[in-house]
Parts: sequence; structure tokens; C-alpha cells
Amino acid sequence: MSHPRLRQFLRLRRSFFTVLGLVALGMVYVGVVLASHHWMRDQRVDLTEDHLYTLSPGTEHILGHLHKPIQLSLFFSEHATRDLPQLRSYEQRVREMLREMAARAHGKLHLKVIDPVPYSDDEDRAFGDGLTAVPGGSNGERVFFGLAGRSASGQTLSIPFFDPGKEAFLEYDIAKLIYELNAPSKPTVGVISSLPMDGDPLTGAKPWALMRQLHQLFDVKMIAPSKVGDRIDPDKIQVLLLVHPKQLSDQATYAIDQYVLHGGHLVVFVDPDAEMDARPVGQIAGTVAGSSSDLPRLFKAWGVAYDPDRVVLDRSRALSISLSGDSQQLRHPAMLGLTSQELNHDDVITASLQNINVSSAGYFELAANSNSRLTPLIQTTGDAMVVPAERVRLTSDPTSLFSGYQPNGEHYVLAARLRGTFNSAFPDHGGKHHLSKAPGPEQVVLVADTDLLSDRLWVQSTPFLGEQLLSAFANNADFVANIIDNLSGSSALLSVRGRAISQRPFTVVQQLRRAADQKFRVKERELEKELVATEHSLAALQPAKDSASNAPDDPNRKHQIDQYLKRKLEIRRQLREVQHQLDAEIDALGARIKAINILLVPALVVLAGLIFAWRRARRSRRPPAA
Repeated sequence: MSHPRLRQFLRLRRSFFTVLGLVALGMVYVGVVLASHHWMRDQRVDLTEDHLYTLSPGTEHILGHLHKPIQLSLFFSEHATRDLPQLRSYEQRVREMLREMAARAHGKLHLKVIDPVPYSDDEDRAFGDGLTAVPGGSNGERVFFGLAGRSASGQTLSIPFFDPGKEAFLEYDIAKLIYELNAPSKPTVGVISSLPMDGDPLTGAKPWALMRQLHQLFDVKMIAPSKVGDRIDPDKIQVLLLVHPKQLSDQATYAIDQYVLHGGHLVVFVDPDAEMDARPVGQIAGTVAGSSSDLPRLFKAWGVAYDPDRVVLDRSRALSISLSGDSQQLRHPAMLGLTSQELNHDDVITASLQNINVSSAGYFELAANSNSRLTPLIQTTGDAMVVPAERVRLTSDPTSLFSGYQPNGEHYVLAARLRGTFNSAFPDHGGKHHLSKAPGPEQVVLVADTDLLSDRLWVQSTPFLGEQLLSAFANNADFVANIIDNLSGSSALLSVRGRAISQRPFTVVQQLRRAADQKFRVKERELEKELVATEHSLAALQPAKDSASNAPDDPNRKHQIDQYLKRKLEIRRQLREVQHQLDAEIDALGARIKAINILLVPALVVLAGLIFAWRRARRSRRPPAA
């Protein structure tokens, strides 16, 4: 066979095998895709920087232990949000999270996405399931963006509206809804209190408003301090509230100690001056001393420092009160109206709260050499100080507490989560179920005030048609309900923490904007000040509109007015230039990014392709080796 025919044959054979290889590669690719879709549909790879779509172990535990199927319905107004890109982006985030949960639930979780168009059955269903429609959609339409869950037994719970501002707690909120739909009954909450929180049949005192709400939300069991046995079963009491523990017996203290070590969820309310203990309702100060409470033996074992004889003052958050028989409003630095700035918005308990009122509260610290971790939930501002509790109890004029006020800049912790592997306060105690140390990390919620539970600090009662209407003016009850909600959700739900958010800021743009602000804002303020001075001078030169003078204009004054008018126009022009300069660097960055994405990257791809084609053509033109 001649050389030209041999080269042609080799070229054809090479082309044939190339085509055959491409066909085989395509078939293998299709086969791998089909196989992965069939056998690996639950296997996903989260390549986001903060693992936004990777579920927490607690969520996976909840999904893996669903008893019966649960139907989730995501309501989202598709048409009404066409002009709301941020909400549409967040809807994709929520939908992907729900799909990931459904994929991990082994067929027990079913997701349905519904667009509740106006005046439809779906809209009626959304309202019936407890969802909230907010205004602000396209053409004034109402926007639905919430989740309704229904268990096999017919129980329905909902998230009325997904707030993008609470994205960090998205997984927790959904996991909590699924957990509650899967739970067979309400959580049982035990209450040990030396205060008459649940009313007093002997005196006819009614239960506090907080207790009435807790009875609606949970299965509440009151436990008299004198009747606490030597064991409290965590399986029967999901959350235990210990309010104002005064002179607890060693037996009761031991029972609480072991309850925590065996995994029970405890909330402790202590107070250096429990005003509701010894004073009539509504009395703020007087000669009758309030009572302090402490839990010294357990606090020492847990590594917590608390002084029952010290009260925190904070003049920046002092509430105004009216003393009995006096309409004059006086600021009381021991009665504090704490705002969202003093609440921990990284914790699900206080993330959505706005204000909490406390009175004559104490504070917590970690003891020396403590191995526990104290995470503040509520704290004071830096304008706070500590005084003896006796000084607050005996004062009849709250303004006298401002005398000698010297804050030290410290933020005092009024409520906190305490986490750690706790030791028993009774290491030598025997018994069948005794533990000398917790088998793993446990947590307790500590609150250094009991007065925040009383009606006077958070709710107002108004008589209406023979009934009492309650109107809350603070989030005290929400705070307690959130604690119980969080702690009663099993250890799996407790492990679901706040997550990173999907909205990623343009950090380079923010840095450029801050630099531009620093660079040009001074010039802008100087020009604005000069503009104000020029306008004042111009107003002084111009005659009043109602002037009756018919004297001819002064040429010199007219010249000055013209000069000021020109200067005014010049200053306004310079201000416009400063405004343009503020965004010039950001616009230049945007232009560079567009040039890279539209021109440079495609050009590099084309160049790489041309080089590859040239190398192949050059290789194919080489004569075969002899």
C-alpha cells in the first residue's frame, strides 16, 4: 500500500475511533447520570462556603425518627412577588431547605408548593392554616410566604410568614414545627415556686397572667417546694421551672441536682429582692423588705457566681414610675426597660424579642476556674453599676439611687444559658440512680429576677363586658414561653443552632463605599455649610416681598446679589460632583467586573480553544514515523 493511501487509511481509522470513543463516552455519561439519579438521589454535595444546605445532626435525628407521615405546604405568592427579588431569592433558600429535609425523611415528609392567587381556594386554605398575608406586593396584592404542616392525626401548625431577617433561625423554626407535629402530646412543665404564681384559693388571688398562658401552651404541673421527693424524672417532666428557691431542703436540692445530671432541662429564677414575695401587688418601695433567693450549693457545683445581696442599676434603661398617690413620674434605675440592644439576637430564645422589663435584678458571672460556658441572653448596657440590695429595698425615693452613681462600663448578665459537663453538688450521696457527674454536656437557663414574671411588669388588664382583657406592653411572657419551647424540644432540637445567612454582602463594594465616604464626606459638609451661609447672606440682601419702598435698586447691592447667586449655583454644582464621586469608584469596579465577565473570560476561553485546535492540527500534519 502506497504511502498516501496508508496515511489516508490511518487518518480514517483515527477519525473512526475518535467518533466511536465520543459515542461511548456519551453513553457512559448518560448511564452514570441515570444510575446516580436512581441510586444516589439522597446523596448531595453542599459546596457553599457556610454549608447552608447541610442539615444539623439534630435536624437529621428528628427527620429520622418521624412516627407518621407529615404533609408540609409552602405557600408563596409567585405573581405578587415578581417585583420583590429579595423575597423571591429567600423563597428559593426556604424551598431548597425543605426539599433537603424531605429527602432525608425516608418518605415520611411530603412537600407541596402552593401559589395562593387572590380569591382562590388556596388563599382560603392559607388563611385557614394560620398564615399571614402582608401588603406590598405587585399592584398592591397581598403576599403569602409561610409554611403549614399537617400530621396524620390532623394536627396543624404553621409558620405564618418567613421573615428574611430571621434567616439564621430558618432551620430551627422548620425543625421545631416538624418536631411538634411528630410529638404525641404537649410537653410537661413542672413548676416549683415559693411565689403564688398559680393563685391562692385561700385569699382568692387569681393566677398570674403568665401562668394562664403557660397552662394553654403546655401541660403544667405545680410542685410544692415542701413536697419535692428525692427524684424528679426527666422523662415525665420535660422542663422544670424553679422560681424563687428559698430554703430548699437538701432532699429537694439533691432531686434537682440529679434531674439536671440525668438530662433534665432546668430554668432557675433567683432574685436579690423578690418584690412579689413580701409586698402587696403594685407596691414599689417601702419599709417592708422583699426576700432574696439563692441556689448556692448547685451554683457552686456548676461554676456560677451569684450574689443574692447585690442589685444591678442601669440609668440608661431606667423606667419611669408613679409612686402611690403621686402622679409625678420618677425614673427608677433598679426597674429596667431593656431593649433589643440588650438581648442576644444570636440565640433563638431572644432573637425575635423587642423589650423585657425587670426590677431589682441580680447578675451572674462564671466562678474562678469554672469549666462551664455562660452565654448571655439579657444583659445591661455599659452604663450600669451594682449596689447593695438593702439600699434598693429601703429607699422610698428611687431618684436617691442616682446619688453617687459611678458605672464601670461593664455589661452585667441578667439571664443566660449555662453549658457544661456538670459535677454533682452531692458527690458522696449514694443511691440507685445517683450520678456524680453528667455523662455529657448539659445546659441550664439562669434568670436573676423573679419580678419579670409578675403582671405589673409586662401586661395591663382592662375590664370589658365582665371579662379582663390582657394587653402586653413587654415581651416577658414570650421570653419564658420561648425558653420552654426551646428546652422542651428534646436534645436533638437543642442542637440546631443559628446558621449563616445566604445573603452575602458585597464586602469590596462596602469597603469602597466606606473609603469614599471618609474621603468626600468632609468636603460635602464644608460645601453644605457654605451653601447655608450663602443663602442667609442672599436673604439678607434681598428686599422683603411686602416692602412698600419704591426706591430704585442699589447697583452695589444688585451686584452682590448676583455674585451670591452665582456662588450658590457653583456650590450646588460642586455638591453634585461630590455625590457623583461617592459612587465613581463603585461604578468603576462594576465596569471592570462586567468587562471581565463579558469580554475577558470569553476571550480566554476562545484563545484556549484556538491554541488547542492549532496544536491538534499541527500534530495531525506530522508525517508518521517510518
